[in-house]
Amino acid sequence: MEILKVENLTKTYGEGDVLVKALDNVSFSVEKGEFVAIIGPSGSGKSTLLHIIGGVDKATSGKVYIDGTDIYSLNETNLAIFRRRQIGLIYQFYNLIPVLNVEENITLPMLLDGKTPDREHLDEILDILKLKERVSHLPNQLSGGQQQRVSIGRAIINNPAIVLADEPTGNLDSKNSEEIMELLKDSNRRNNQTLIVITHDEKIALQADRVISLSDGKIASDEVIRSKAGREVL
Repeated sequence: MEILKVENLTKTYGEGDVLVKALDNVSFSVEKGEFVAIIGPSGSGKSTLLHIIGGVDKATSGKVYIDGTDIYSLNETNLAIFRRRQIGLIYQFYNLIPVLNVEENITLPMLLDGKTPDREHLDEILDILKLKERVSHLPNQLSGGQQQRVSIGRAIINNPAIVLADEPTGNLDSKNSEEIMELLKDSNRRNNQTLIVITHDEKIALQADRVISLSDGKIASDEVIRSKAGREVL
């Protein structure tokens, strides 16, 4: 089942002699439950692509469909609601709210949506993320690895259709990087949650089902590494 469809995405900055194409007619689709890594050198358009898919930036032209919805046909209010419910975003620099504690940061998307978090579901997430002893801590009282765990919890609390991670291990040491990737892969497998990760790390890319390489705003290659159907589910 197709969960994401990107059609002819182009993103430009400037005009005339100083026109820059960050994305140049990019098209691809992703199946539900796939783990896709997007790689490429700095300036290749990776983060721009992820932000447009995530609804936090707009393309100059082209379409993005998530679970059949043309996200840029929505007005700003409905796009914000759709993003909270269907898209989980994880950033390299965590983007936690400094005055909110661990539990409040994780449940923020639900609270903004007027929903009461399910205690059992929240406790399960806290347990998986090894944050049960840190629920009352503020972000500045946590290590980098713990802060990234909180951002993962926030991204998956609503069981979104798709999780987008922009260099999620970029600020972490190798041990924390491995643990963060295992958490993301576990959520991908356990919940059949589509996962798209931007990374410079070849080791991370090779853990994906599929690797899309960008160069100068275009898809240079799109390679299936392994079949989703053939993966071992933990």
